[in-house]
Amino acid sequence: MSGYCKVAPGHEWHGPYHDTEYGFPLNDDAALFERLVLEINQAGLSWLTILKKRDAFRRAYDGFDPEAVAAYRARDRRRLLADPGIIRNRLKVDAAIANAGIILQLRDSHGSFGEWLAAHHPCSKQEWVKLFKQTFRFTGGEIVGEFLMSIGYLPGAHAPSCPVYRRVLALDPMWARKPGRKARAAS
Repeated sequence: MSGYCKVAPGHEWHGPYHDTEYGFPLNDDAALFERLVLEINQAGLSWLTILKKRDAFRRAYDGFDPEAVAAYRARDRRRLLADPGIIRNRLKVDAAIANAGIILQLRDSHGSFGEWLAAHHPCSKQEWVKLFKQTFRFTGGEIVGEFLMSIGYLPGAHAPSCPVYRRVLALDPMWARKPGRKARAAS
């Protein structure tokens, strides 16, 4: 069983995330943006720190509405950098704001962030990392890998022996789809 599947169940913070979110397919732009921002902010820190600050992140970033965050200006940056409830790192704050604008561009070109992701499936982790580095800010290999695993694009969130694995698999995550099946589903 994977390490997270061993330690998360029953944990006050990790348990609910493991059991109901981690590895489950996401398509909603706000939910995808939230996960991306949280993964970026986790860099160099523990996931537990991020989970404990999650509600503060939601308040600070207007519920992760990409349109609202893309409109942030200097005053909003100062507000975020002064907010003790979130991670106050200028590079991470700037990345969140810039990436919100990129998500709006992806809506224009693909209909949504989720559709942009689907249009590039399947990719290897290395191909995803290259694509994300070309598209978004503050998206290194670990951030991209965890983001994609957490939303069902890459396998590995749950060990096959974990009871949650079967629930995730029943939701037809992208990592479990065959390329031809995806094309049929889209037509």
